[in-house]
Amino acid sequence: MSDVNFHKGYKSTDIGVIPEDWKVNNLSEIAEIIMGQSPTGSSYNKKETGIALINGPTEFTENHPIKIQWTTSPTKLCKSGDVLLCIRGSSTGRMNIANDTYCIGRGITAIRARENSDNLFLEFMVQNAVKNLLALSAGSTFPNLDSKSLRKIEIVSPPLPEQKAIARVLSDVDELIRECDSLLAKKRNIKQGTMQQLLTGKKRLPGFSGEWEVKKLGDIFDFKNGLNKEKKYFGEGTPIVNYMDVYKNNALTAKDILGRVTVSKNELKTYEVCRDDVFFTRTSETVDEIGIASVIIEELENTVFSGFILRARPKNNLLNTFYKKYCFSSQNLRKAITSKSSYTTRALTNGRILSNVEIFLPTLCEQKAIAQILSDMDAEIEGLEKKRDKYKAIKQGMMQELLTGKTRLINN
Repeated sequence: MSDVNFHKGYKSTDIGVIPEDWKVNNLSEIAEIIMGQSPTGSSYNKKETGIALINGPTEFTENHPIKIQWTTSPTKLCKSGDVLLCIRGSSTGRMNIANDTYCIGRGITAIRARENSDNLFLEFMVQNAVKNLLALSAGSTFPNLDSKSLRKIEIVSPPLPEQKAIARVLSDVDELIRECDSLLAKKRNIKQGTMQQLLTGKKRLPGFSGEWEVKKLGDIFDFKNGLNKEKKYFGEGTPIVNYMDVYKNNALTAKDILGRVTVSKNELKTYEVCRDDVFFTRTSETVDEIGIASVIIEELENTVFSGFILRARPKNNLLNTFYKKYCFSSQNLRKAITSKSSYTTRALTNGRILSNVEIFLPTLCEQKAIAQILSDMDAEIEGLEKKRDKYKAIKQGMMQELLTGKTRLINN
């Protein structure tokens, strides 16, 4: 590769300095843009009659769309190799590559390279350009991309051999990312299966036998509703454990708790957070989102918890701290919690309901052994996630260099 020399072999354009032999084109000049059009609803079917239909992100995966429904009255069609782009709503900017002929609905645009343009290179250029375009509309609740905006997107065009060379290098990094994602999915599935076996006693670790105890959560915890404060009190002051902190993490440390609230000394004492406390989501739109648990695994000072969650404070040492990270995620216990919830306009649970939920308890030694197995799996998954994220960062840096011509793969 040769580094850029802005004084020789480069020129200034409206979108920056690029190599002299590169061109700046509107997207419509180097690609055909096919805006989707939804067929009549009566033509939809799941009997594989007609042509597979892509209406939006429901059919998208990491790379290629999947076939979920079909239409007998196709409107606009894409071809294998076309770049498929979501252009409406919260999924705007998501991309897939067509691996067959599909009918595309109004939420999708197909972008197809014209002669002397490489389709794979076009994919990377569109990905980069759309990302920049959406950044300009940050803050919009539902960013949309219309035909006019897409056609006017400015794309730099190297000579075809260099397009192919750039596309090959970037696709190699994409393949590394895909391999990591595939391995991550496999490891997560294995962990989920292991959890289901170990946390229900269907599978016992070597050296452990005997019946597990049956306890109610009320035998193990005291429950308390959280702190309710007006919006004006939030933003600074004391750290507060909020709904999303619990929803996103099965274990909490200080770095996970981002919210702050102004409280009195009495409120701080009443709603304090301590190590080993377990928090449950108390109310949400759906039953599946309540009773989700998270445990505090380190000492925290001057921290409180919000009214959207319940604090479960241990009465005894029947549960190992790190076993708690996993036991409340077991399918059986989750089902027991959600089945006892109430629902009017929102799904709700409370301390009385949770106190009557039964839990099967192995000995503390077996709990610790189970937690160690699952913790080791988490560490392996976290390592793979970091590796995947590193590849993504490398790709982003390479795109910045290669798609602007700052670094050349072909000497001219």
